[in-house]
Amino acid sequence: MRALTWQGTKDVRVETVPDPQILNPRDAIIEVTSTAICGSDLHIYDGVIPGMRAGDILGHEFMGRVVDAGRGSSLRKGQRVVVPFTISCGTCFFCASGFHSACDNSNPVETQDATETMFGHAMSGIFGYSHLTGGYAGGQAEYVRVPFSDVGPIPVPDDLPDDQVLFLSDILPTGWMAAENCDIRPGDTIAVWGCGPVGLFAVQSALLMGAGQVIAIDHHPNRLELAASLGAKPVNYRESHVAEALMEMTGGIGPDAVIDAVGMESHGLAPDRLMDRAKQAVGIGVDGIHALRAAIHACRKGGRVSVPGVHGGFADTFPTGAVMQKGLTLRSGQTHVQRYMPSLLHRIAEGEIDTTFLISHRLPLEEAARGYEGFRDEQDRWTKVVLKTPAADWSG
Repeated sequence: MRALTWQGTKDVRVETVPDPQILNPRDAIIEVTSTAICGSDLHIYDGVIPGMRAGDILGHEFMGRVVDAGRGSSLRKGQRVVVPFTISCGTCFFCASGFHSACDNSNPVETQDATETMFGHAMSGIFGYSHLTGGYAGGQAEYVRVPFSDVGPIPVPDDLPDDQVLFLSDILPTGWMAAENCDIRPGDTIAVWGCGPVGLFAVQSALLMGAGQVIAIDHHPNRLELAASLGAKPVNYRESHVAEALMEMTGGIGPDAVIDAVGMESHGLAPDRLMDRAKQAVGIGVDGIHALRAAIHACRKGGRVSVPGVHGGFADTFPTGAVMQKGLTLRSGQTHVQRYMPSLLHRIAEGEIDTTFLISHRLPLEEAARGYEGFRDEQDRWTKVVLKTPAADWSG
């Protein structure tokens, strides 16, 4: 089969690789029809995610049709399914508690030690996201093996095109959980740093949850226009002093809750960001947390901080004092996708949520490398890239 493989920093190639096989009775084999490039894939592309090996198959946002299933799978051949990016066993303490992205059993024992050392506990398995998360082959391929297929994939009706449901695999539930972690009350003001895919879905979700106003912060004009089209009030950080603008827009109180949808590679020329980059260059620091610092400083006293943006290492000058002195609540985590998929699928089917506005480019899988380059280097124009395999129906 054909699949996109990682070969090094900014070096990804579509190659011919062996077809996946059933290895466990709970496995299923999916023929991929649509798969997307995620913002967190760019962390791999930029070389900041450890544990990658040459030849690893990338991609964790995908869907397709079942072509084979083990005897322990709940899926049947021919079913059309969306697959969550997190791999979850469904039976451990965390899965049973609804914390599917904290699964204790999906990351093989031989790859758990590194993350247990880094974070205190081992991470769960994730498709196409380094050997720290199990080394599972990803979905930017013609076929993929799906472990624990009786727990993860959700069947979708044939009358909903791929483009409407593909983002159930990751970014739509991630944006929803980001908003949910804000504990939104009617009339609240929510400020969102970053109008990438997750940030835009967080904007959409916060408004659906009853926020009085959502303020979207970015510098890309097209992305800010997309946020405004959803109902947000845009703030361009290159044209405005964000902290002052937020105080003015909230009557001098500050946002009730803030969302860092940027993560560890925040950009800009702020002094703290330049210092982060200098430390990264000499191997002292890992995460660039300018957006998170700004969000914490802007949040009102007693407010809530939600962090869906990917952070993977350590950071200097974290504003611990602001968190404590203002009495802030901070919530984060990989998304518990399985928890949200059924209700979000229902909202899509009922027309309450549209996700297709986000897609700027549809490319064949063979052009995946061009998709990565465009998505990274032209972020204002390339808002979301969907890759289609030969099995895809391009009409969606």
